[in-house]
Amino acid sequence: MKVLVANAGSSSLKYQLFDTVSGEVLAKGNCERIGIEGSRIVHKTAGKEEYVCEKALSDHSAATKLLVETLLDKKVGCLDSIDEIEAIGQRVVHGGAYVSESVLLDDEVMEILEKCVAYAPLHTPAAIMGIKGCATAMPGIPQVLVFDTAFHQTMPKEAYMYGVSYDMYEKYQIRRYGAHGTSHRYVSGEMIKLLGGKAEGTKIVTCHIGNGSSITAVKDGKCIDTSMGFTPLDGIMMGTRCGSIDPAIVTYIMEKENMTAKEVDNYLNKKCGFDGISGVGSDSRDVESAMRAGNERAKLAFDMLSYQIKKYVGSYSAAMGGLDAIVFTAGIGEHVPYIRENALEGLEFLGVKLDKERNTFGHSSVPVKLSADDSRVQVYMIPTNEELVIAADAERIVSENK
Repeated sequence: MKVLVANAGSSSLKYQLFDTVSGEVLAKGNCERIGIEGSRIVHKTAGKEEYVCEKALSDHSAATKLLVETLLDKKVGCLDSIDEIEAIGQRVVHGGAYVSESVLLDDEVMEILEKCVAYAPLHTPAAIMGIKGCATAMPGIPQVLVFDTAFHQTMPKEAYMYGVSYDMYEKYQIRRYGAHGTSHRYVSGEMIKLLGGKAEGTKIVTCHIGNGSSITAVKDGKCIDTSMGFTPLDGIMMGTRCGSIDPAIVTYIMEKENMTAKEVDNYLNKKCGFDGISGVGSDSRDVESAMRAGNERAKLAFDMLSYQIKKYVGSYSAAMGGLDAIVFTAGIGEHVPYIRENALEGLEFLGVKLDKERNTFGHSSVPVKLSADDSRVQVYMIPTNEELVIAADAERIVSENK
């Protein structure tokens, strides 16, 4: 089955076209700067040169229309007819408490999605635009929504509840939801294969560390706790997000800086983290370069992140009653040895022994073992592949509903 996987951002539409039989990515690309001057599509069909076309894209419907035209183009595309696409898989960040698995899009699901805008206001409106854009440009092709929160729905109540009054939980569903679940699901599944293939009895901590970051405790193949919470602001420090802080800091800053709720929310989401601590930006590559050049604030940002990862690994080991493996993934987790080494330093008491030479590997598109041969806990870098998970779910659900 040919499945188009779409991931809509506020001004972008990333996509990959999969052949689920062969596992091949037939084409991939990104519609950039949607609704902004200088919009374009950057497209790559397997075996062909990269194609770039600058064209005004007023909204996601226009972007999807250009995507379809590019896939059908005789020179740069790979399809003879749009009907070759049998399913569309859409990544959605937040499904609230309403969704515990991937679902086929219908009117009821769309209503649920609208209710979830408040949980992820930076992400969900873009997803809705992407879904509507695909429906307009490719009418009749079924869409499957794959939610980043779904994998975390197996958390027990004591893990997902906050200490706010119970009436607030009942009225507003204030609880921990998590994020990056599709990534955690994929890399934990790959780690289970490396541990022998049987999920039962396994205890794994997966570290999705990128511009947005989260850490998850996976026991017997299921999530029992995760660092992101009611929104993606919770947990460890990120590119521009502060992560977990004393909640009284919020009202304190509001009073001292005369900020509104919206202003302080914007500040905590967009002006903190790496950007706010280092002063050099939110991109880990810029922060690392500054650290190597002797910038102490850049080093502090990396050391803070490393320390926070270490704390989560330790606490989740306690929650699971042991630890078999630690997995690093996503942009920073896959590419920054300094973070991995410093996050694991001091965890020898848990049975973690890092092989520092292995840890300095170059770029790899396959799993890399980072632990020493005599380490009781296995440590791996596993490149995430959320798109593959989305494609597989879309194929399965559409096939089941034919």
